[in-house]
Amino acid sequence: MDRTSHLRPEDGEELTVLIGRALLRLQDAVAMVMSRARQRAVQGFVVFSVVLLLLWVAAFLYGSFYYSYMPKAAYSTSVHYYYRTDCESQGSFRCSYPVANISLMRNKKHVLTFGQAYRISLQLEMPDSPANHDLGMFMIKTTCFSQDGGQVASSARSSMLRYRSDLLRTIGTLLFLPAFLTGATEQKQTLEVELFSDYTDDPYAPSTAAVIEILSNKVQIYSSQFYVHAHFTGIRYFLFYYPVLSALVGVSSNFIFLSVLFILSYLRLLLKVEWRPEQLRTDGLPSEREKNTDNSRGENEEDAAASTAELLGPLQITPTKRSQERRHIRFGDGTEQQNRHTLGQSGINESEAA
Repeated sequence: MDRTSHLRPEDGEELTVLIGRALLRLQDAVAMVMSRARQRAVQGFVVFSVVLLLLWVAAFLYGSFYYSYMPKAAYSTSVHYYYRTDCESQGSFRCSYPVANISLMRNKKHVLTFGQAYRISLQLEMPDSPANHDLGMFMIKTTCFSQDGGQVASSARSSMLRYRSDLLRTIGTLLFLPAFLTGATEQKQTLEVELFSDYTDDPYAPSTAAVIEILSNKVQIYSSQFYVHAHFTGIRYFLFYYPVLSALVGVSSNFIFLSVLFILSYLRLLLKVEWRPEQLRTDGLPSEREKNTDNSRGENEEDAAASTAELLGPLQITPTKRSQERRHIRFGDGTEQQNRHTLGQSGINESEAA
């Protein structure tokens, strides 16, 4: 005998309902996961954008501070001398000392920064000639002038060629003869003369030009360079000699400060803290307005409770209220008996009067 199982229509409907509910739950779970993932992605993008913006602002602030606070470390320029040749002297064709005028302005800005100490020097390339050796010591005078032509500072330094004996010069010439013949090197000496060891520009009369005068009309010079080097101390020393470390410290400090400021601003906006000092008295006790508000609030609560009790009827009567009602009923029964007695006495008196 074959046994066949037949499904009832009710079982098919229940199975369909269960499958539908499972699909709905799966759809809700997928939608929730997608919503959370989208929310996390948006939050991550916002956080990344804010952090990137704060880093950019911190780097910009450090760069602005560096370029506004740090002066130019070095400055150099060529020195070109001029002298008179219209004299009648037969001994020399130069009638005056070699003089050079150097501008201390670049792009209409002062090369020297106020309050910064500088070392100013002059480099001379002089031929190793008998005339320069016979010259011996010579003086170099430097004078700084302001824009109105006033003298700001002045110095005088002496210099001379290094001494070399005739034998040493002969041996050097023989050793470097191929280089001398090809022009790879020259018979010259380079002198560096320190004009100012610690020069600080005057902020009330800044230097705009310097005049260099060599106090000898027999000196021979190939070329000359004017150098200005800054002596950094304190924070400027750290910024100049340790640029990477100072940049990391500066950008990190700015980033931390901006982050704290941003977080505090965000919490302020999120919490919406609003102080209302007129609601509090100076002594810290509740004001009369608050007392009246509390009293009215208590009365409203009592009225609401009474109205609720009336609507609900005897179902909301507590044992305490029942005892109060019993007392009230007893008191009411005694009052009714007294009223009946009074009415009876008044009726007897009326009948007697009739």
